[in-house]
Amino acid sequence: MVEDGSIEHVPEEENEPRASNSEQVEMEIALILEKINNFTQMVSELLESGKSMLKELTNEFEERMILIHKEQMEKWQDEIKELRLLDSANEEIDALLHNAKYMLQNIHVG
Repeated sequence: MVEDGSIEHVPEEENEPRASNSEQVEMEIALILEKINNFTQMVSELLESGKSMLKELTNEFEERMILIHKEQMEKWQDEIKELRLLDSANEEIDALLHNAKYMLQNIHVG
């Protein structure tokens, strides 16, 4: 455009640098888009890898907690068995002592 508002024709040779600049810009944009795609792919792979690791850790944690629970239950069951055996033994001893006391009382009385 010229100052009076009329359009001036620019020779083709002067348009070429603009096309070249535009091509350069498009190439840079294409590189940025490629970086975006590569980064997005990397993030996606890291997310999947992280999910996989967390799932494995969760499974290992769950298995370990179940094992700890099982071991503790077995320990307490053993303690219950020991207490019942001890109680049974105490009752037998108590019965023997009661019989011995009865016999001793009868010997002193008789």
